[in-house]
Amino acid sequence: MKSKANQSQGLLLFRLSQQQVFALGTLKVRELVPYAPLSKIPKSHPAILGATSIRAHTIPIIDMAAAIGYRPISAEELPHSYIIITDCQRMVIGFLVRGIDKIIECNWRDIEPPASNLGKDAFLTGVTRFDNQLIQLLDVELLLSKIFPNNPSANRAILTDVQREQLKPMNILLVDDSKVARKQLADALDMINISYQVTADGKEALAMMERAAAEQHPIDILVSDIEMPGLDGYELAFAVRDNPQLAKAYIILHTSLSSEISVSQAHQVGANEALTKFDAHELIDAMLRGAHLAEKH
Repeated sequence: MKSKANQSQGLLLFRLSQQQVFALGTLKVRELVPYAPLSKIPKSHPAILGATSIRAHTIPIIDMAAAIGYRPISAEELPHSYIIITDCQRMVIGFLVRGIDKIIECNWRDIEPPASNLGKDAFLTGVTRFDNQLIQLLDVELLLSKIFPNNPSANRAILTDVQREQLKPMNILLVDDSKVARKQLADALDMINISYQVTADGKEALAMMERAAAEQHPIDILVSDIEMPGLDGYELAFAVRDNPQLAKAYIILHTSLSSEISVSQAHQVGANEALTKFDAHELIDAMLRGAHLAEKH
């Protein structure tokens, strides 16, 4: 069995208001830069302040506070603000924030899912505490989906009849803590009429796999996010490979990070594939490879 990946990761703590501290995983962060004058982008979303050139790349800059419903950053505050350059969902985006606090180390097991009574537009994937202070992890996928909405049919996978018949008997489980990512995954399969199960929680995913195996209907294809509270995708993959009753599952880990580090770690814990989310065509192709392998077994 391959060695288990280190589950500790860095969190960048920053402020969108005086009271609340927010966080992003440092794997999403390329660099931090002080505010610089921006060039306006015609007909852009109201939360997009403009664009700036950083290292020969033109990058749109989003007022993160305004984007999630907080008071927009004022002109007087701009000289003291910072831009977080992120690499997420194959887009390089800058988020303007009121202030940067620090970077801390955090284990995914110490991050809890957000309260279930939060509305569908709550931009959170998890909460944790540091120095007795509540830290809220932002759902960047949800935020970006509001600012850059796309047409679901534009990313629709096309299957041949043979391919559809290959996937239909597969017992498929989708796992992602992001509401937007879960919907993207579900839409991709709904559009090609393939059934699946879905959960937002790595621990629940493992329990579902164990129940399915006990009922003689094991999960054939597991599609899981990497960054999740409680039990992340690396730990989930490792646990599946370490359990003889579950180990035959074809594991596809996906991430919003455009990072080869994530791909390398995914293979270390026994995943068959690692994808940068989200592309329906790549996802279905990976599932077809899993179905083909399952046929051989």
